[in-house]
Amino acid sequence: MNQLRVNLPEQLTGKLVTPGDRRYAMLRSTYTTRANPAAVLLPETTAEVVAAVRHAREQGLPVAVRSGGHGLSGSASNDGGVVIDLSALNRVEVLDRRTRLVRVEAGARWAQVAQTLTRYGLAISSGDHGNVGVGGLATGGGVGWLVRSYGLTIDHVRAVEVVLADGTVLRADAEHEPELFWAVRGAGAGVGIVVAFEIEAAEIRTVGVAQLAVEASPDGSTLREWAARLAEAPRELSTAVVLFPYGSSAVMQLTAVVAAESMRRVRPAVAPLLEIGKLLEHRSDLVPYAALVPPAHLHPNVGQQPSLTTNGLLPELDEDSARAVMRAVTGPHRALVQLRSVGGAVNDVAPEATAYPHRHQSTLVVASVFPPQGGAALDAAFRDVARHTDGAYVNFESRPDRAAFDRIYPGETGRRVARAWRRYDPDGLFRPALLTERPGRNERPGRNERPGRNERPGRNERPGRRR
Repeated sequence: MNQLRVNLPEQLTGKLVTPGDRRYAMLRSTYTTRANPAAVLLPETTAEVVAAVRHAREQGLPVAVRSGGHGLSGSASNDGGVVIDLSALNRVEVLDRRTRLVRVEAGARWAQVAQTLTRYGLAISSGDHGNVGVGGLATGGGVGWLVRSYGLTIDHVRAVEVVLADGTVLRADAEHEPELFWAVRGAGAGVGIVVAFEIEAAEIRTVGVAQLAVEASPDGSTLREWAARLAEAPRELSTAVVLFPYGSSAVMQLTAVVAAESMRRVRPAVAPLLEIGKLLEHRSDLVPYAALVPPAHLHPNVGQQPSLTTNGLLPELDEDSARAVMRAVTGPHRALVQLRSVGGAVNDVAPEATAYPHRHQSTLVVASVFPPQGGAALDAAFRDVARHTDGAYVNFESRPDRAAFDRIYPGETGRRVARAWRRYDPDGLFRPALLTERPGRNERPGRNERPGRNERPGRNERPGRRR
C-alpha cells in the first residue's frame, strides 16, 4: 500500500483511499460483492482520470473501474488491485434543449440524471432503479422503463469521451473514431474508461404507471397471454414482471409504464393486461418520470446483496418457453425470475449498428439466486429456459466468462468486439473477464467455457471491470 503513494501525481493528493482510511469501507465493494482492493482512486475530472490510469498502470496491479452503481458481476472492484472510482464525475448538463442533447458524466447515477432532466421536461430511458450507475448501463445497453418506445439507452448516445489505457483522451462519434463509437455502445467495458456521454433525451414529463398482481398459471398460459397482449400493444407501453412462487402457481407482479401524459391514453393501453389472468391487485397513476427512479434509491454499495444472476433473450414466449420460465420459478431449483418486454423501438435498429446485436427478440428473462444457493442452483433453475433463448445481455450476467461472451456477442459481433478491445487496449488493462481464461469472481466456468486458440489473451492481460 505504501508503494501506491510513491510518485502519486499531485492532482490525486487526497484522492487515494487505502485500508485504514475511514472512507475505505464505503468504497471497497459493489452491490453484490465484497472486495478488498489495495487502493481506490477518486478522480474528479477527465485529467485526473488520465492521471489515475497512468498511476494505476505503473503499479502492475489489476485495475477495475466503477461508476458507482450496482455492478452485478462484482468486477467493478477487485482483491489486491486498484479501483478507479468515477463517482465524483457525476455532472449532468443540458447542452441543447432544442435538440434535447444532454451531457452525462459516467459517475452519475440515474436518479440524479432523472432529477436534473425533469426540470426541462426531458428523460432518458435508462434501467429501472435510480441507484444504477450511468457508466455501466450506457456502455452495455440500457433496458429502461420506456424501452419499447425509446429503445435502448445506447441507441441515443451521440458521442462519448474516452480515456484509453495509455492515457490518451478520445472523442468518439459517428464521424470520429467510428469503430470505438460502435464498440462503446454495447461493449464499452473493454475499450477504456468512458468518462462522459452525450445522449439525446426524450420529451417526457409525466408517465402512466400501473401496478398489477396476477395469479400466473403453472402451465405458462398467463405468461403467453401477457406476451400476446404486448405484441398487439402500442409502443408507448413497456412492462416489467417479477414472478414469485404462490402455492403450486406463481404471482406476477407486473409494472406497466405508458409514455403518455393523460389517463385517457393510459387506461386503454393498460386495459388488456387486466384480462391475462386472475387479478389480485391493480392501481394506476400518473407520475413524473423521475418517480420511477427516485433519489430514495441512492445508497452506498457495500456488498449488501450477494447474488448470482444470468439471463437470456427470447424471440417469442411460446408454450414451451413459457412452461420453462414457470418451472424456473416453481420447480425444485427455484430462482427469482424477472421478465422485461423489449422489441418495439429496440428492434428498429440494425443488428450491426452497435455492439448490442439482439434486435429481433421480444422478451428478456433474468434469473437470480441468493445464498446459500450458488451457481449450480442457478444453472439448474435456468437450464430449460436457456434452451429457448437466443442471445443475452451483458448487464445481467454475474459470471462473465467466455461462454457468456459468446451469448452476449455472437458470431461476427463477437469477433468485431474482440478486435476493438485489442485495438484500443492492446495490453488488456481493462479487458473484461469475458475474453480471458480467468473466470468471473463468483464461480469457475466449466472446461468448455474457455476461449478458443485464436482468442487467447496475451500474457499481460488482466480481467477488467463492468461498472
